[in-house]
Amino acid sequence: MLKKRAKNKHPRQSDWELRILNVLWKNGPSTVRSVFEQFEAKTGVGYTTILKYLQIMHEKKLVSRDESNRSHVYAAAISRDDMQDQIVDDLLDTVFDGSRKRLVMRILSQTQASPQELLEIQKLLAQTEQES
Repeated sequence: MLKKRAKNKHPRQSDWELRILNVLWKNGPSTVRSVFEQFEAKTGVGYTTILKYLQIMHEKKLVSRDESNRSHVYAAAISRDDMQDQIVDDLLDTVFDGSRKRLVMRILSQTQASPQELLEIQKLLAQTEQES
């Protein structure tokens, strides 16, 4: 089944905002401290930097914030699928001039797809042909 293009556009996300969203999608609602701990050892980023990103993301409506406890809890306000749809739509429009063929050809020429991935792609293509 083909998806419709993303309707609710959020402002373009920075690399760090997407990294933080990935933590929230993986772990669910989290305090600033728990998000910070996901990055501290690997990146050396500070607690206040993560806090500031989460505050900005709250203003952008990318995350919701539960203020009922002393430690605020943040949760992703957009699903991973919706974010991926939006990013692919933006990439398709801005880089590939709307050409799905060029986008798919570029992706498949960049890295070797596994046999399982190729099988899933073939199934999706067959399904798409049946729906047309």
